[in-house]
Amino acid sequence: MGKTEKGTVWLDGSLTKPYEYYQYWVNCDDADLERFLKLFTYLPLEEISVVKQLTDAQLNMAKAVLAFEATRITHGVQAAEASWQASMEAFHSRPVDANMFPSSTIPRTTTAIDTSAIPRYKVSRKDLEAGIQIMATCAKSGLTSSMSETRRLIEQGGIYINDRQIKSVDEKITIADFSGSNELRVRKGKKKYLIIEIQD
Repeated sequence: MGKTEKGTVWLDGSLTKPYEYYQYWVNCDDADLERFLKLFTYLPLEEISVVKQLTDAQLNMAKAVLAFEATRITHGVQAAEASWQASMEAFHSRPVDANMFPSSTIPRTTTAIDTSAIPRYKVSRKDLEAGIQIMATCAKSGLTSSMSETRRLIEQGGIYINDRQIKSVDEKITIADFSGSNELRVRKGKKKYLIIEIQD
């Protein structure tokens, strides 16, 4: 799926990771939601028909059901649950209401925080002590496609470190940004996350 190779979504988990596959579906257009539920899940048509009446938060819940069910069919229950949990943590989403899409096996309550499905990039403590350039890190990790894309996103206010907006292309990530933790979250726009992990 997708018009260009760069934008292609693959069924092969080695080409499109299950979490990224999940995110593709959860970010679908509202206008496509009912059709996608009919085409890419096994949910009963009478349950899908309620989509026409959904608004706001309930639409987002329906997209989570689509993403979960499509990921479960393609990659299995374990990958779907891991992707769901990581997405819930990354975006602070509400679980799907118990009465919505009762045939879906999507978890209805959050459990312990699990971010294992979110892409990770390891950096050494030594490099962090000197400071690593945000632009290069975003590009090398695959969060962005290139240094030039990273530069453009920073200039437009679209790169965040732990919810702090990056203001300058010259900013560096240091040990202090980790606040005593071994992990740091980087966000591109509203929907794409990366976890930077310290490797000793």
